[in-house]
Amino acid sequence: MSIVPEKRPQPSEGAVIAELTSEVRRISSDKIADIDLINREATYLAINALIEAARAGEAGRGFAVVANQVKNVSARIGQLTGELGKELTTLSERMVTELERQQGQRLTDLALNMIDVIDRNLYERSCDVRWWATDAAIVDCMTANSAAAAEHASKRLSVILDSYTVYLDIWALDLQGRVIANGRSSQFPVAGTTNAAQQEWFTAALRTRSGDDYAVANIDTVTELNGAQVATYATAVRQGGASDGKVVGVLAVFFDWAKQASAVVNGVRLIGEERARTRCMIVDGSGRVIADSAKAGREGVRFDLPTGAADTGTFRTTRGSLVGYALTPGYETYRGMGWFGVIEQQPSHAS
Repeated sequence: MSIVPEKRPQPSEGAVIAELTSEVRRISSDKIADIDLINREATYLAINALIEAARAGEAGRGFAVVANQVKNVSARIGQLTGELGKELTTLSERMVTELERQQGQRLTDLALNMIDVIDRNLYERSCDVRWWATDAAIVDCMTANSAAAAEHASKRLSVILDSYTVYLDIWALDLQGRVIANGRSSQFPVAGTTNAAQQEWFTAALRTRSGDDYAVANIDTVTELNGAQVATYATAVRQGGASDGKVVGVLAVFFDWAKQASAVVNGVRLIGEERARTRCMIVDGSGRVIADSAKAGREGVRFDLPTGAADTGTFRTTRGSLVGYALTPGYETYRGMGWFGVIEQQPSHAS
């Protein structure tokens, strides 16, 4: 039986550069220290030679000139090694600063890419809910006021859910907020038992000015969906499916946020060993972490950005971690929710 050697995570490019910088600093410091030591010995010899030359009187005068010259050369060498040490320290610090700037920019770019993926995904959700609200089965369900129409709408919503697996459920609600049909009635028996009239997304959907508008709620858990964490999108169902038709009900879709967002934050393209020391997050406008590669599923976790933070940027935490962040740019007609993509990276052992 052959044994396959374990694959060790390869260090990232930044970690390699940091390690090389540290090694150059160590070698140069050691060599300068060696030169200083030799130079001090030469200085001591020159001083001793001057003493002996003085004792020799006239016979040692020529030797005193040479010894004095050696002393002057040693002093010059000492000055040069001091200058070299300072210049190497300055250069090393500049390299570290530039490396941190580049790594911070990289984290910011990754954070922007992460939130952009979220935006593009949620843009599609805003399109879906407006499109399905014009479906004939949904409109008829609202206007016919019959059990047969509600059953037909449920079957239609079930077909939609079979194709769009990113949703947990879809609800059709009347003007009073009562769920009259849903796509997964066997899993979530909410039709005829659940009323969402007090939900902000419901009242906002009723207030939409046309079929081009929609309402969206921040990430939250829904008890009727077994406490799942969802992103809710809703819009008014209008008579005849017309964009300017009379409002006859509301359609709400529940995006399976925990599952889909987890795939995004855990799918960031990290390199080698940095994955183990990197945390990828989606943070809402209040600082609440709503998706977290390190704390998946935990409620009440916060990550506060600096006061007055720009749309994108980087900073060091008090714990020494490097953070890159980016505000949602929105996508097409989706303006975004004011969320941030945030990536926090702990220092590598090499830095």
